[in-house]
Amino acid sequence: MSGAEFVPLSLPPLLIGVFAAIACALPGNFLLLRRQALIGDAISHVVLPGIVLAFLVTGTVSAWPMMLGAGFAAVLAVVLIEAIRRVGRIEPGAAMGVVFTAMFAAGVLLLEQSDTSSVHLDVQHALYGNLESLIWLDGLGWASLLDRQALRGLPPELPRIALTLVFVGAFTALMWRPLKISTFDEGFARTMGLPTGAIGLALVVVAAIAAVAAFDAVGSIIVIAMFICPPAAARMMTDRLEAQIGWSVGFATLSAVLGYVLAGYGPLWLGYADSISAAGMIATVSGGLLALAAVFGPCRNRAGAPAEG
Repeated sequence: MSGAEFVPLSLPPLLIGVFAAIACALPGNFLLLRRQALIGDAISHVVLPGIVLAFLVTGTVSAWPMMLGAGFAAVLAVVLIEAIRRVGRIEPGAAMGVVFTAMFAAGVLLLEQSDTSSVHLDVQHALYGNLESLIWLDGLGWASLLDRQALRGLPPELPRIALTLVFVGAFTALMWRPLKISTFDEGFARTMGLPTGAIGLALVVVAAIAAVAAFDAVGSIIVIAMFICPPAAARMMTDRLEAQIGWSVGFATLSAVLGYVLAGYGPLWLGYADSISAAGMIATVSGGLLALAAVFGPCRNRAGAPAEG
């Protein structure tokens, strides 16, 4: 594929996939070590009804209404989980499972009963995203990357997820020490005067922001996979937190690139006429990397133990 074809057709969706994968993997490492990995799964489910309601109220698919709708849904989910846990006296995991599956089902029903045919907002896009359609019509080659006029025609999902990645990376860097201490020894963190509850809440909020930003482009499947698979695979490769972060970023990037390429060209190499879902293949590749790490990773026998600081 020449640059004149690759730049407009493949470069934007490839970058969006990579940025979304890394943005979800970074907070996913800390959620995994805190034994809260399924929070990423819950977030990717509960934001759907909020996003759909935001569209029904505003009539447009834009960033801020979607963020506000998703934020409202996340807060509602937290309140419902706590209410069910207290009233029903059941464990938090069970309460979380009830709430996020019910809210996701409600979101799917809203999509099915709403007229969203004019925008990329339906059940298929909610699950798989619309990564393949995020092309750059003004990108006529590599030189377009230096053309301000052409850059204005970039898919809005690309700068949105890029800014989200910068925000998530900045949060991880600035909060590195409090996150590290509270993750590995919450009691010690309290004796140091660190607000462990606020730190945990901030981590969940950042994870929710990453999930919402990625949701429109890549759908819930990649969001769920990237919160869990790259960090879990990285955990089996090392006992050092810094190295685990690096491994997870590498696994997330490899999953996005390899999955996108295999989705577009794999069927053609096998003699089939049509490509397959990029989101589904990216999630499949991330699961495959996790399986390889589980079999061959040097720390696979200690994957359930906490990493070192």
